[in-house]
Amino acid sequence: MKRLSVHDLKPEDRLCLEFDTVFDPQAALERQLDPVLQALEEYADGWMPDVVEGKRRRKYSRAAVWKSLEEERGKRISGLGLYRTKWPALDMSLSLWFPPLPPNLGIFINVKPLSFFAEAERCHRFVEMVRAWASHYPVTHAMAHSADDMILAGAPGYGRDNKTRRRDGFDKIYEVFWLNVFGPKLVETVGRERMLSTPAHRVEELPNGSILLVTWPTAADFATQEARLAQARAHAHLRPDLDFDTLLRSLHERSAMLAPVEPRFPPELAPLLSRVVDRAASHERQRRIAELNAWQPPEPEEWRPADSALPPDVENLESAREHYSTLAEHLVALLHTEAPSVFDATPASLTDADFYFWREEFPKSRLREAIDEHAVPAIGAYLGEVLVRNLGGQWIPRQKLEEAQVLVGNRLWLPFLRAQRYMTSRQALLDYSLTQLYRAAERHRG
Repeated sequence: MKRLSVHDLKPEDRLCLEFDTVFDPQAALERQLDPVLQALEEYADGWMPDVVEGKRRRKYSRAAVWKSLEEERGKRISGLGLYRTKWPALDMSLSLWFPPLPPNLGIFINVKPLSFFAEAERCHRFVEMVRAWASHYPVTHAMAHSADDMILAGAPGYGRDNKTRRRDGFDKIYEVFWLNVFGPKLVETVGRERMLSTPAHRVEELPNGSILLVTWPTAADFATQEARLAQARAHAHLRPDLDFDTLLRSLHERSAMLAPVEPRFPPELAPLLSRVVDRAASHERQRRIAELNAWQPPEPEEWRPADSALPPDVENLESAREHYSTLAEHLVALLHTEAPSVFDATPASLTDADFYFWREEFPKSRLREAIDEHAVPAIGAYLGEVLVRNLGGQWIPRQKLEEAQVLVGNRLWLPFLRAQRYMTSRQALLDYSLTQLYRAAERHRG
């Protein structure tokens, strides 16, 4: 039974819920958690978990939940994960803290993609689930919103250091999200009448004194002008000390940071840059696309005209070429697990190597001596071998590796010199990519 992870889907926004409450550690755990599972089973419209994971992975059932919590129970904590095997992806956790820690029940939900919550009825059922929980369990503050926007808003610290955040918690209205539950203490701090008169899609007083507030009917379109206006109005109403125009401007700035940007990458580098973008956190993805749209890699300079070739200065040409082949095999040995295509020595394998070295931050994460002595010669030789095998190139060996040349058409390419520049920094892996040099050689071979 393979579960679908939120990390298995392409980088995009998700709906995030954070709900923390207290529980009675002396009472039976099943009785304590039954309201959580009852509301989940009733209202999880299309995103109901079907996998329970603790020490083992089981098909979802109440019995599987109790068994997993029992297996995970330590002296102070217990917990489990709830997932799905089908789209949309769900990453949900139940966490329990037992004395001597303060007894705490934490519910954390991520449903991906956020666009799944574009329908008003589905969002309404999600709100009803949270309402059921908040009516049964006391909370200080609970929230559900775009995960990306929550990060841009500074949650959960809102500019405070960790010590202050842990000490004070959500002690005042730092932000108003799509769905909010404000506990009785927070309600009294703001003023119950003021909070109940908040301009919003839904404001409801719960039996335990908490107040449920939903700014807009649907979660997925939180960044629209209308939804942002509703969010700013609610926030300014609850915090009359804050300026409405400033709040609205800040929200629009966040929306702009998340607005889709169309990639306009150089065609030769698009396969590499698309993978670079996919490594960015989804809240940074659009900014990263814009940066790479504006970036222009320098044209490769590691070449000279064919009529200026340095003649071979080695005793045995064939032996030198075999040495380059052996050096290239060192790169295959290094990358074959992470990038199996290196066995093929094709242009695609160069892109795979580029991405691997960039992902691993190789120039910074490895010893400089090892890079210079082992990685650079292996990379240069491999690049040269790809030029030879795919473009009909010809090695012109030299005793100094940085002088070794590969003749393709009317140009001589210097793969070892390229490898030296390539391995100077993480940015250099993009500026001096192996892929780009190969494509330049391909363009000029005729």
